[in-house]
Amino acid sequence: MNVQQPIPMLPVEEAARLRGRGPVSARPYYDPEWWELEKRAIWMRTWLHVGHVCELPEPGSFVRRELEFAKASLLIVRGKDGEIRAFHNICTHRGTQLVDEAAGRKAQFSCRYHMWTFGPDGRLLSAPDFAAFDVAKEDCALKQVHLEVCGGMIFVNLAPEPRQTLREFFGPIADQFDRLPVARAVNFTEWEYEIAANWKTNFDNFQENYHLRFIHPNTGASAIGKENPFGYPIEYGFRGPHRSQTLWKNPSPPPIPPALLAAHTRAAALAAQDGGAWPKTDFKLFPAFHVVGLATNFYTHTMLPLGVDRTRGQIRMYWTSEPDSASRLYTREFTTMSIRDVLSEDRHAVEAGQRGLSGGWLDKVQFQDHEMLLRHLYETVVEMVEDYRAEVGA
Repeated sequence: MNVQQPIPMLPVEEAARLRGRGPVSARPYYDPEWWELEKRAIWMRTWLHVGHVCELPEPGSFVRRELEFAKASLLIVRGKDGEIRAFHNICTHRGTQLVDEAAGRKAQFSCRYHMWTFGPDGRLLSAPDFAAFDVAKEDCALKQVHLEVCGGMIFVNLAPEPRQTLREFFGPIADQFDRLPVARAVNFTEWEYEIAANWKTNFDNFQENYHLRFIHPNTGASAIGKENPFGYPIEYGFRGPHRSQTLWKNPSPPPIPPALLAAHTRAAALAAQDGGAWPKTDFKLFPAFHVVGLATNFYTHTMLPLGVDRTRGQIRMYWTSEPDSASRLYTREFTTMSIRDVLSEDRHAVEAGQRGLSGGWLDKVQFQDHEMLLRHLYETVVEMVEDYRAEVGA
């Protein structure tokens, strides 16, 4: 399966000419006023990854999702008709949040304050002494949020009317998602983190390999070799606000220590049993959603801003079968912790970068040709912010 096809790939030299060269302003990485513009121009009206259909296996199943940048708490529910909907987690009487649990199953949702009760489709079912209100029940339904599903993944858009459907937003990538293992996942392993960094500073770390031999000298060995000491990708691609790369693989990687070799071998064997080899995937999707397929696992990395200099990340390793044995549980835990260890190695450098930027003493940041994915994200953000400013006359 060629998962790169939805994004046309270019040789490095051609891609570098397309993207251009030279420094860019450092302001978007630290300035509070710029962050407020980004929030309104991008985050409040872009499709955002918030979950997977396997979390909502039956009618009444729900998950709660917090989007702190928007001061929004969302209630995502599977209705009796099987449809998945998203609502603001707010009683329409006087605004009390309905649900505190992170997930669960309910036939109805009742506000603890005055016992207004809503169905899983958002309709107001009952309210004490409702005849005393000069309003119809139909006008008191939970406020709905636009939700669409692609490849089993759930996305929401906070805009009153999104400018694009989810499939229009992703283009041919959406069809690819439908064929990826995540579309048939039945469960996942997850961990979250918070990092003291702007969302772009954090996402940029996962868009370049320039740092590999310094930050990941051991864990990145398969992507580094004498012929390519920085592990630079061999192709880059762009489609709208999204991007991808084709990674270089070391033809003669250092041997895996014996203690780890058995675990790696077992993980590969179980991945094959889970439905064949996981396809090679590396999508950097706007605004900050990373989709990665490796030989033995498939994972997503979702980043959401908490402010100008803080970000929450969520990594999910998806599985297409239930863990029906101790061996399978072990290999999944091993695979998950291996990825977590690699990602954790970046934390200090990313936070140190943000501390250096946040003082405002650096006017410009520099991008080299193998940091063109960073440049593409930067240019996309700036273009959207400038379009928004023109739209609202700011």
